[in-house]
Amino acid sequence: MNTQEKFRFAQTHEWADPEDDGLVWVGISNHAQEALGDVMFFQAPKLGLAVRQGETIAVIESVKAASDIHAPISGEIVALNPEIESQPEIINEKPYSVWLFKIKPNSAAELNTELHKLMDLENYSATAGA
Repeated sequence: MNTQEKFRFAQTHEWADPEDDGLVWVGISNHAQEALGDVMFFQAPKLGLAVRQGETIAVIESVKAASDIHAPISGEIVALNPEIESQPEIINEKPYSVWLFKIKPNSAAELNTELHKLMDLENYSATAGA
């Protein structure tokens, strides 16, 4: 996992971390977890689900509200973080170290195009107040 300076951020507060193995790790930003408050439950997407960039694919629930999680890139859900099911509160403790799921992009070309639509940390921080 890269440091958050290498992450790409969606306007909907998900981060995408493309790894050398071709998979993209996905989590939520510190701004998102602070706005949510204490996370109580994460309804993960289904393994094998084909997703499109921007599509609602999961739900995160806190003591304050439920919030949709969107796919920051298109592809297939290939892994879920098993820690989240039993310990969803770790999302609040370390949002940039806790991934929710991994996406296998449809193609390298599509991934590059979609990553360019996302923000770097500096731009995300300026727009989200993160």
